[in-house]
Amino acid sequence: MDTETHERTADSPTRSAEHVTELAASARRAYALIEDVGRWPLLFAPCIWSQELERTGDIQRIRLWAVVGNGVRSWTSRRVLDPAGNRIDFAQETPAAPLTEMSGHWRFQDASPGSPGRLELGHRWTTEGDPGAADRIAAALDSNSTVEIGALRSWAERPEEPDELILTFSDDELIAAPAAEVYDFLYRADLWPERLPHVAGLDLETVPAEAATAGAEVQTMDMETSAADGSKHTTQSVRLCFEGERIVYKQTTPPRGLLAHSGEWLFSSGPEGTLVTARHTVALDPAAVESVFGPGTTIAEALVKARDIIGANSRGTLRTARSHLGQGAAE
Repeated sequence: MDTETHERTADSPTRSAEHVTELAASARRAYALIEDVGRWPLLFAPCIWSQELERTGDIQRIRLWAVVGNGVRSWTSRRVLDPAGNRIDFAQETPAAPLTEMSGHWRFQDASPGSPGRLELGHRWTTEGDPGAADRIAAALDSNSTVEIGALRSWAERPEEPDELILTFSDDELIAAPAAEVYDFLYRADLWPERLPHVAGLDLETVPAEAATAGAEVQTMDMETSAADGSKHTTQSVRLCFEGERIVYKQTTPPRGLLAHSGEWLFSSGPEGTLVTARHTVALDPAAVESVFGPGTTIAEALVKARDIIGANSRGTLRTARSHLGQGAAE
């Protein structure tokens, strides 16, 4: 069953819509994927980064950064979790103009005799000012919601458990240089083809930080990477740059073998210099394991190989940064 969209319009400024699809998986499994906000960049194409800010009982606050229309936007939401009812209600805390309200729900139902399982994502929003704003928001919601419930259904219906396909790992490097200089080396990705041997080419566009992105500069990046066997592949990424603190990224076009890849560079100053952590989270594509990693390769073995390949690139980047900054090179 394809996604069904039920939109309700009225003369009032408040609009609502529900996106619905059948679910050939348990409601509980789908619910758990939505409850775990930290994995959303792997599940949902529009989501770049997600955080659980706090949680008290079944009340949760989260912050999201996502592609909305032609840009990246960030917002915080309050969620009410109802695991017994397989439902999550949410509401943005401070909607950005022209929105004055944005709320909604996730609802999951198990199959019953004569009735398939069901997955529903609903939204309700109110605008003021621009008369065309509600239509533009409806179009953006329709696009994102269709992608999101399709992706959630796909993940929930997989024969593999999510933990079988997802791996998080990190590598650290201590660099004897101020955090600002180390940050700049990783921020200036436009210079990577000159500095990093595994980067064959790179196009970078940077949008200044603004309130709508919660203080993050947004970089979009097309990078051509050379592998150890001489092959090359191109990836596209969106990066959120928080000056001197961290650079978060998501490969919006990941390499073959992966369903998704997100990560971050973290910076911590100390008496001996700057400790940089390269953290990655990858989701393996089980359908491509043998074609990418070799005949007979198991999913567990493929995750180890992916960790080795991706980790080697980031460790190489950090070693180059240490060497570059240690020599006192400057732009």
